[in-house]
Amino acid sequence: MQVIFLKDLKGQGKKGEIKEVSDGYAKNFLITKGYAVKKTETSLNKLEKENAENKKIDEEMRENAKELANKLSKITIKFKAKNGKNGKMFGSISSKQIKEKLSEEGISVDKKQILMEQINTLGYHNVEINLYKDIKGTLKVFVEEE
Repeated sequence: MQVIFLKDLKGQGKKGEIKEVSDGYAKNFLITKGYAVKKTETSLNKLEKENAENKKIDEEMRENAKELANKLSKITIKFKAKNGKNGKMFGSISSKQIKEKLSEEGISVDKKQILMEQINTLGYHNVEINLYKDIKGTLKVFVEEE
């Protein structure tokens, strides 16, 4: 029997995948537990419609991420920090601080999206922000002496 997976099932199939399985396994486990439905014309049409909607949403998210990456490349965020000897700062700039400065600019990102190493020196630093799957934006951070 051919089934269409509704959920990911480790070692068996991924959501949206069509697979041939034994009748008993399909009826007694996959269908009753809600992991799959029997492949029919109706279920195929529903799957195609769902895939089209997901593709449209993915394209919109990708476009928004590209626009945000472009916007981020034009922004420089400034911080003031106390400075010690050899240009080293007391403390460092955190992703939380960067997130707060971005929200002041009207840009909302999660601090987990901010990919950065520790900023503990004065000057310009480039910080990458993971916006969507394979799209990253680069933000300039400038740290000056207080």
